[in-house]
Amino acid sequence: MSAAPDPEADNVPDPPPEWTLVITPRRSLWHFPFQEIWEFRDLLFMLVQREIVISYKQTILGPMWYLLQPLITMVTFVVIFGKIADISTEGVPPMLFYLAGIVIWNYFADTFVRTSATFLLNAELFGKVYFPRLLMPLAMVISGLIKFGIQLALFLFIYAWYLATTNQIHASAWLWVVPVLVMIIGGQGLAMGILFSSGTTKYRDLNFVLQFGIQLLMYATPIIYPMSLLSPRYRAVLWWNPLAHVVEIFRAGLFSVGVPSWEGLAYASLFMVVSLVVGILAFNYTEQTFIDTV
Repeated sequence: MSAAPDPEADNVPDPPPEWTLVITPRRSLWHFPFQEIWEFRDLLFMLVQREIVISYKQTILGPMWYLLQPLITMVTFVVIFGKIADISTEGVPPMLFYLAGIVIWNYFADTFVRTSATFLLNAELFGKVYFPRLLMPLAMVISGLIKFGIQLALFLFIYAWYLATTNQIHASAWLWVVPVLVMIIGGQGLAMGILFSSGTTKYRDLNFVLQFGIQLLMYATPIIYPMSLLSPRYRAVLWWNPLAHVVEIFRAGLFSVGVPSWEGLAYASLFMVVSLVVGILAFNYTEQTFIDTV
């Protein structure tokens, strides 16, 4: 005789499905979320688009400011430092000399300033939804690279015109190092930006330090003057500024001037890597507690 069916058998709940994603608190400061960043690459692409759109939203000229900003700065430098102060440009046309430095510096400064407010500007979003927090500053670095590309195209257009009409400029073998220089500038701006962002969540005074500190750093970088113009004493001091080597090598590749060195390139690269590791460690530490201090 078969057993009578149990009336409660049909009411037994199904076993819970396997979780596809488990989010757990991260405690290790040495966690570098490269795999997570790759998994969220679609979100990174969307964030890059957002950064580009909001940069000049509700402006009349829009992306034209990408071109006008370096041009206006270049004209100002030519008049003040080239005509009035009569600072040497090592035989390079002043327009090209200053614009080369401006294009490199703008990418670093823009990346540094924008990433330095990562936690303050995105605190509300970070408190609501999970995604690798490092995506935010990375999106700013990549969107800044697009802006850098536009300004570099403007510079190359003027450079090509001088190359075709004059005999004042000559490229050198250092030109092949330019992609490495761009990586150093982007990485250095990201490193210093996330380091400052980690500090500003608790110490808002760093925002004021950043405002005039970025200007002082520009004058400590050979943007408006060549390093060869300095005495050996001051050149030795400026050697410790990694950005100085980037600018000098960039100009050396384009104009065959300056005092570039492989030692300077190695130092700038090592400085970028070390500062990026320190910045990510500080970012990881702040990520765990910033919501209580912002």
